[in-house]
Amino acid sequence: MTQPAREIAQLDRLIHEPARLTIMLILEGVSEADFLYLQREGGFTQGNLSGHLAKLEEAGYVEIEKKFKGKVPLTVCRLTGAGQAAFSGYSRRMMGLLKSNAR
Repeated sequence: MTQPAREIAQLDRLIHEPARLTIMLILEGVSEADFLYLQREGGFTQGNLSGHLAKLEEAGYVEIEKKFKGKVPLTVCRLTGAGQAAFSGYSRRMMGLLKSNAR
């Protein structure tokens, strides 16, 4: 196996999936986001977003808080410390791969 192939194999598969990568990118750029914002910005269906958020929450990468804004239910999502660290590591590894392949 070549070095780039080994590097790709070591990427965090949970984050590497395109929909979850999109969620992580959005949440990394803001302190928190409500469900509807994530759905709109990521182009997700409600069920698709719920499923991916559940996987990220199960891994400890995302914290999901359910509360009310007046009488309206509101689901707020944010990266946890572990999620920020995992995304940072993923980003560094991916940037390294892209730079080494650009040569």
